[in-house]
Amino acid sequence: MNLDTLFFALEIVGTVFFAISGAITAVQKKLDILGTVVLGLVTAVGGGIFRDIILGYLPPAAFRKPVYSITAVIVSAAVFAAVYFAGTEIEHHMDRYSLIINIFDAVGLAIFTVGGVEWAHNCGFLNGTYLCVFVGTVTGVGGGVLRDLMAGKIPVILSKRIYALAAIIGALIYQLLTEYKVTGNVTAIVIGAFSIWVIRLLSMAFRWNLPRIKKDFTESGS
Repeated sequence: MNLDTLFFALEIVGTVFFAISGAITAVQKKLDILGTVVLGLVTAVGGGIFRDIILGYLPPAAFRKPVYSITAVIVSAAVFAAVYFAGTEIEHHMDRYSLIINIFDAVGLAIFTVGGVEWAHNCGFLNGTYLCVFVGTVTGVGGGVLRDLMAGKIPVILSKRIYALAAIIGALIYQLLTEYKVTGNVTAIVIGAFSIWVIRLLSMAFRWNLPRIKKDFTESGS
């Protein structure tokens, strides 16, 4: 399997996991089937669209290769159907599905972040460390940001459970390993993606958060 085929396979897996994440969020918000499909689709392809706009790859790959959008739509519709026909049986366990969202989201984050860095390399920016890390991070977190905004939530990357930082670290690891040819590309993919996944899971398990100001500065009206 060559590198392009490997990344295509990983992107399909990431698309599936992000679509599930978006669809479950939609179910929790009690959106209809169209809302569920749209939220799943946006979560799955949003980061890639941001990536392509930054790199000047227009129209974005999501529109040139409909396989990603088709996959996201099918997966989102399947999630909606599963919840719709399972009825209250699933509704009683929605707290448990929040954990599933986070696990799927962590896998999608890892895959799309590393894939975003590699996409920047393919566009001729192998030695542009800052650009590659930035593009990788945006690719990983972009879909989740759109998902949260559309669902009426403060984006996860701004509020809790070390998210964007995990993407930045993993993107930087992958960039340095490939830029300086420390390892082969496949090994670099595994190390970069695995580091993101582990950081995300550890941050969820141990409730790691970045420092924040806890004092309430909201002024009461007079």
